[in-house]
Amino acid sequence: MINKKGELIIVKNRADSFFKGFKDFITKGNIMDLAIAFIIGAAFKAIITSLVNDIIMPLVNTLTGNADFSELIWLVNGSEVRYGSFIQAVVEFLIIAFSIYAAVTLVIRRKEFNERVQKESAPVVEEVKEVVIPEDIKLLTEIRDELKELKKK
Repeated sequence: MINKKGELIIVKNRADSFFKGFKDFITKGNIMDLAIAFIIGAAFKAIITSLVNDIIMPLVNTLTGNADFSELIWLVNGSEVRYGSFIQAVVEFLIIAFSIYAAVTLVIRRKEFNERVQKESAPVVEEVKEVVIPEDIKLLTEIRDELKELKKK
């Protein structure tokens, strides 16, 4: 839709809506958590990359007899297919995925353990149930009490 000034109103409304949503996202405070997680993730990736490149791959290279695993290539019609670098990236991914799985599993198990300990150490509160005496039993009890009173006289 075009207004009197020749502007596209629909596009402007969608753009305003998009930027309003982005502003709400930024100001909610979750962006700081996301930024911190990103920085820690980047540092973690650097550690894993070093583990793969400096420890694991040299051991694999020793076992396979290759001097540098990342230099494994296929020549296809004059083009280089660097499958050694790909294998290195896959190993790196698997280590990162395993580390994250182990960390998340540890956190979940710790939380479940703490909940179980709190539940077991909480004082047990037993509910006192009111005993409902049937009417015929009440009547018999009254008759018994009356008989006891008569014997005393």
